[in-house]
Amino acid sequence: MILERKIYKKLVAWKEETQGKKAILLEGARRIGKSTIAEEFAKKEYKSHLLIDFSKVPEEVKQCFSHLNNLDDFYMLLTSIYGVTLYIRESLVIFDEVQLFPQARSAIKHLVADGRYDFLETGSLISIRENVAGILIPSEERHLKMYPLDFEEFCWALGEKPVLSYIRDCFEKKVPLERGLHEKAMLLFRQYLLIGGMPMSVIAFLENHKDFGKSDLEKRDILDLYRTDIMKIQGKYRSKVLSIFDRIPGLLSSHEKRVILSDIADGSSADQYTDTFFWLSESMIANECRRVNDPEVGLSLTESETYIKSYMADTGLLVSHAFDENELLENEVYRQIIHGKLNFNEGMLFENMIAQMLTANGHRLFFYTHYDSQKKRNDMEIDFIISNNSKLKYKIFPIEVKSGERYSTKSLERFKEKYKERIGCCYIIHPKNLVLKDDILCIPPYMTICL
Repeated sequence: MILERKIYKKLVAWKEETQGKKAILLEGARRIGKSTIAEEFAKKEYKSHLLIDFSKVPEEVKQCFSHLNNLDDFYMLLTSIYGVTLYIRESLVIFDEVQLFPQARSAIKHLVADGRYDFLETGSLISIRENVAGILIPSEERHLKMYPLDFEEFCWALGEKPVLSYIRDCFEKKVPLERGLHEKAMLLFRQYLLIGGMPMSVIAFLENHKDFGKSDLEKRDILDLYRTDIMKIQGKYRSKVLSIFDRIPGLLSSHEKRVILSDIADGSSADQYTDTFFWLSESMIANECRRVNDPEVGLSLTESETYIKSYMADTGLLVSHAFDENELLENEVYRQIIHGKLNFNEGMLFENMIAQMLTANGHRLFFYTHYDSQKKRNDMEIDFIISNNSKLKYKIFPIEVKSGERYSTKSLERFKEKYKERIGCCYIIHPKNLVLKDDILCIPPYMTICL
């Protein structure tokens, strides 16, 4: 089963715009479908293609890269090994899992300058220092990040495209969905919450008549793969990465949700975990959210190095990470989430999903807290703040995530009063239909696609 992905159109645009003058590097976590979309793109958009998978490439292919000083010989050797005919300006060469053979990435500069063919690279953990040490990073390379299926792509896979245009129309008009369609959209959202956007999880769910158990097996295989990748880290921070990765469900189920380093190991400091958070973020296994100290200026200018939340990049994986297999099935966790009756951890799952959806929309993640020294507690806690990135008319948009139908808005109201000159709109994301309350737009979680 081939799933429709938005990134396909971006690949077509790259081909048309660059005309072979730049390679494209498709970055993303393991098992999100990079290789699949690359090969599908090659088959549909080119006369022929050559796929070199460096996860299983024979030694004779690696030896070809010693002939880069004579590209006629280089291409002759490659095409003879793979039995593929390449056509000038009509063929695509794919370097799959290129981080496993850095010399290939270094060669991109010369191969693109030669101009015969287009080049597409795919990579996981591609930016990690140990994978690029000692090689020339080509400037003739355009980067394109790929994420798990977003909510719209998930709905496409389920054959539910029409409801998406209706959701966007209602958001623009600031009107609630018709009740039956709101319930349908919430059912789709809760399925997405459980299954996530990892392609093999979605395919297993669909091909087995919406069997959550089959989807869960695929997700657990992916989690095992991630742990294997972590154990291959050469740096001394390997144990720290594994510790944070294994603790993500526990961290997100706590009140503060942020990583408190002293709870992980006595005497820990932020500078000891720099490489840890870099690895998790650059591997795209986790979505990093940093506290902003002064939301009146550009958010990234005052981000904190010590106050960090670490969300799973895919909420479906978080579900399988948070519960063991027997817990999910025997305690009917899937059924409880589908019907909105999970009494614990639902807030964690909702917030993680909103982080995932905002990231898919291109937003960096920031949160805000304010400590009241007199009350000796936080009197303002804003889950997410996004901005319009405008230099002339800069606006921020605070977002509070509420998994239950009853909640307080005091924190958001205080924030709105303090920073009202810079706020474009305030949002509460809740399970209920759209409603406007005192200049706060309360929207159902599926409308996050519109932010």
